[in-house]
Amino acid sequence: MVIGGGPAGMAAALFALRAGARVTLLERNEKLGKKLYITGKGRCNVTNVAQGDDFLAQVPRNPRFLYASLGHLSSEGLRALLRELGCDTVAERGGRVFPVAQKASDVTRALVRGLQGVDIRLGARAESVRAQPGGSFNVHLHGEEVMQADAVIVATGGLSYPVTGSTGDGYTLARSNGHRVTDTYPALVPLDTADDWARPLQGLALKNVALTANRRGKTLFHEQGELLFTHFGISGPLVLSMSSLLAGLPMQDIACAIDLKPAVPAQELEQRLARLLTEGGRKPVSSLLPQLMPRSLAQAFPAVCPVQLTKACSQVTAAERRQMVDTLKALPVRLTQARPLTEAVVTRGGVDVRDVNPSTMMSRLVPGLFFAGEVLDVDAFTGGYNLQIAFSTGALAGERAVQFIAEEKE
Repeated sequence: MVIGGGPAGMAAALFALRAGARVTLLERNEKLGKKLYITGKGRCNVTNVAQGDDFLAQVPRNPRFLYASLGHLSSEGLRALLRELGCDTVAERGGRVFPVAQKASDVTRALVRGLQGVDIRLGARAESVRAQPGGSFNVHLHGEEVMQADAVIVATGGLSYPVTGSTGDGYTLARSNGHRVTDTYPALVPLDTADDWARPLQGLALKNVALTANRRGKTLFHEQGELLFTHFGISGPLVLSMSSLLAGLPMQDIACAIDLKPAVPAQELEQRLARLLTEGGRKPVSSLLPQLMPRSLAQAFPAVCPVQLTKACSQVTAAERRQMVDTLKALPVRLTQARPLTEAVVTRGGVDVRDVNPSTMMSRLVPGLFFAGEVLDVDAFTGGYNLQIAFSTGALAGERAVQFIAEEKE
């Protein structure tokens, strides 16, 4: 029995079916793959072409736990499976893989085609899983129905996007069977800021900037890419990635800054600024700013830079020029908190992987009980990595559950 009809659950059911088991798939929603429909802005970034250590470098939480599952179903294997089921894929910028038709529904339909022969129960919510003395399990459903299974795979997701059914049911099932569940936090999520100067910048996207986060003198994050200002703070690919590394930390301890000119060394930037100031003569310093940054940011810059930008260019001192360069290279952003789990792409935390065998996805505490997907305390950056983890852990759990049943019956 598989509990949860998302990517991990569908993969588990599919691989268990192909391994010869009689499979029941329980999904509390009215359809399978509900969260898949909204991934990749509806296009479904299903995986990434990265392999091996390159893939694991994108997994900040418990990457070594994934060696066996990624070896069992790699991104190449997943793409081949989808092709077999009628859904061709294409690799785009950054190695991100999407269905050729750019529709998430194509991925779900392909997987559902592969599940022909699985007993799919929609609107079925498992409330408890209890191991029985003979080795089987009783699965109690909402409404007091009790079903039996020789092995159970929990693939209920985490807490992100609860409208898709991810409300933490798997954590309850895990705890009731003696498993530890680590603290949960939003990951891959926008961040709130306390900067009033940035509020008018809502909708401004900065490309090719560098974002840095330091804590107590240690650099936690430094990457170059795209950032977006919002009405509450900052978002965009850089911010989502940074949020995963800051999950659970007090944001007030984080020193965050944007390098508006990461490709230009400070000394070279100061020389360029000196030329502009010389050419500016009696014009106010603020008149030069649109040559260095987007116009809307230029209007907000005086509120951040300690230099009096209404003074004439010719009156700027060397110290003030260096201060302008310092601000261009490290525009300060005051973080306050992460946005809530309802806005997070994935959940940081979950079923403690120390209680799960990474070679099988089976519980080390309860034989025959397996876990797969986001319910586990494993998460990755954006780019298709989290979906690949879900498919890979699900596929491994499905096959190993059938193997477990066969061995128990020998």
